Parts: sequence; C-alpha cells; structure tokens
Amino acid sequence: MDRMSGFGPDDGGSNPPEPVLIKMNKIEKKRFFVATSILVGTCIGAGVLGIPYVAASAGFLVALAYIVLLAMVLLTVNLYMGEIALRTKGNHHIAGYAEKYLGKKGKFFAEFALIFGIYSAIIAYLFGVGESFSVLIFNHAGHASALGVLFGFFMSFLLWRGMKSLRKFEEIGVSMILFLLAIIVLVFFRHIEISNLLAYNISNIFVPFGVILFALLSFSAIPEVNIVLRKHPHLLKKSLITGALIPVIFYILFALVVVGFKGVTTPEIATLALGPLFIVLGIFTMFTSYLALGMALEDNLKYDEKYSQKKSWFLVTIVPIILFLFIKYFEYFSFTKMLSIGGVIAGGLTAILILLMAVKAKKKGNREPEYSFPINWFIIIFLSLIFVLGIITEVLAALR
Repeated sequence: MDRMSGFGPDDGGSNPPEPVLIKMNKIEKKRFFVATSILVGTCIGAGVLGIPYVAASAGFLVALAYIVLLAMVLLTVNLYMGEIALRTKGNHHIAGYAEKYLGKKGKFFAEFALIFGIYSAIIAYLFGVGESFSVLIFNHAGHASALGVLFGFFMSFLLWRGMKSLRKFEEIGVSMILFLLAIIVLVFFRHIEISNLLAYNISNIFVPFGVILFALLSFSAIPEVNIVLRKHPHLLKKSLITGALIPVIFYILFALVVVGFKGVTTPEIATLALGPLFIVLGIFTMFTSYLALGMALEDNLKYDEKYSQKKSWFLVTIVPIILFLFIKYFEYFSFTKMLSIGGVIAGGLTAILILLMAVKAKKKGNREPEYSFPINWFIIIFLSLIFVLGIITEVLAALR
C-alpha cells in the first residue's frame, strides 16, 4: 500500500539501506559510462548556445541561480522518472508510461509535449544555423533566412534517406561541444571582466527561465538509460545524479566565460561572439541535435502513430521549414525565444505528467524498484506550480 502522506520510505521498509558508495566491476563501469553519456548527450545540445545571452540579459548571478535551482528541480523529476521505469516491467517511452498510468489522455499530453518540444527545437536550429552560416560567410546576418531554409532542406534529404548510421554524430557532437567549452574556458578566462558578471537587469529577471529549462531537459533519455542498465538497475540512481551534475558544471563555466568576456553585447547564439572556429562548432552542435530530434520524432510518428514514411518525413522536415518562414516573416520569435517557449511548455508539461505518473506507479507498479523516492501532494503541487508559472510567464512574454 502506497504511503503518500510523508517523506519517509514508502515500501514498508522492505528495501535495504543503500550504500553510500557503489563499487562497480569492469562491466558495470562500462554500462554506467554509456548510460551517463546518454543523459549528458541528451542534456548538452544546442540549448547551451543560448544560455550566455539570457544570462547577459538578466545578469550572470540571476542565471546562475536559475541553473542551480532548476537543476535541483529537474533532478528530482528525473529521479521520479527513474523510479517509474524501475517499477514497470518491460520497455516503454514516456508516452507509453503515461498511457499505462494515466490513460489515453495522459498519452495524448505526453505526445503533444514531445512533438511541440521537438518542433520548437528544430525551428530554433533553423534560426541558429541560418544566422551562423550568414555571419560565417558574409560577416553579417542578412542572409539568415535563406541559409536556414537551405539547411532545412539539406536535413530533410538526410532524414528521407533514413541514415540511421548518422546517430553516431550525436556522440561526436557531444564530444565536440565539451571540447569547445574546455577551449573557451582556457582561451577566454583571462579576458573576464568582473563588472560584466555583477551587472543585472531586474526587468529581464524571468528571461533565463525557459532557455535554461530547455538546456537542462533530459526526461526523454531516462527510458533508454533504463534499458542500458537493465542488468544493473542498482546503478540507475547514481547515473541520473551524475548525468545531471556534469551539464550544470559546464553550463556555469560557459556562461561565466562568455558573459564575463562579452557582457551585454553577448549575441543570442554565443559562438557568434567567439570567432569562426567556434561558429563552425556551434553549427555542428545544432546539426547533430537536429538530426537526433528529427529521427526520434519520425520514429515516433511511424511506429507509435502508424503514419506512413512519406507523411512522417513531411511532418518532421517540411512543416518546420514552413513554420520557420512564417515566424521569420512576422518577426515573432528568435533562436532563444523558440528554445524558451519549447522548454517551458514541453518540459513543464512532461514534468507534471511524470509527477502524476510517479504517484500511480507506486500503487500500480508491477516490479519492486531498486530505489524509492518519497512523494506527497505537497511536492507534486509545489513543483507543478513552478512549471505552470514558467508556462504562464513565457506565454505572456510571447504575447507582448
């Protein structure tokens, strides 16, 4: 029987105390590394390129507070998602867990969040890559729209070809951006101006929320991590915690160096401020993220929604290009605004669904989990309010 009224263990004391340190053999270390890499790779993507801009807009210390607090909130939600996976026999994605524990309506909202989030990200990448190529080739952003469309059609060709082997580019992309961040810290650290880090703008205090939330999201990777650790489920909790800490450290360092160096002149795409080499690496990061998200959404439409190959491809590739041109024509959104609205709506909705699923899984789960994270309605309401307020703030900002 589930106990939701308190903060203590809810398994009647049946679970033995967890050791503080988990000793791993060689095989476990390898699986742990793979699982944690998936989490880090999902988290660290093109979203990192927008963090310095919103940090400069509101103030580095404001953004630092957002990174730390949102990281704690999202780690909590990730631990609930991990417990849901451990309590459920078989392999599922988030929509599958939502259907099992929240019914068809839960599945509908989970799939809406997935599609909305990926569309927002893909359109943001069309903004980002178009502007990056324009600055790289012409030294100004005047041709960003045309180059964004060309990039979109190039990606549509790759996705039409079904080049699954290109999944390896996601791992390469993660390695490249970690290398990029390390180089940026080493090269630009001595150029940091403390006054740039202490400046703030109270009128922009809510600006960093959505972009930082987007950059920290990794919910979708947890079912895959659970599969990787199927034979070593006791490592899941440690992997979730480690996979959350690494991106936070890199985001803080990246924002510290770029904002400290450029201050309020920091561009929306951070690499544009750092020279041609970093612009190329930024483009590569957005390319790999676009490819991974595009293939994920195409697979979802084909296998879960039973759409044809042509219809799935059209919805994943051509529709975002049309939306991109529409948005550019009316000058409604930009790179960071697309990341922000995608983060707060898709991420917030998914997080609330996970909290509700965690309650049901404790009652209806068909497997004893390796760890159990306490939950009650105060936690659910408090965390949900954070995401709801973020959604409201973002929507109101978009309407202004």
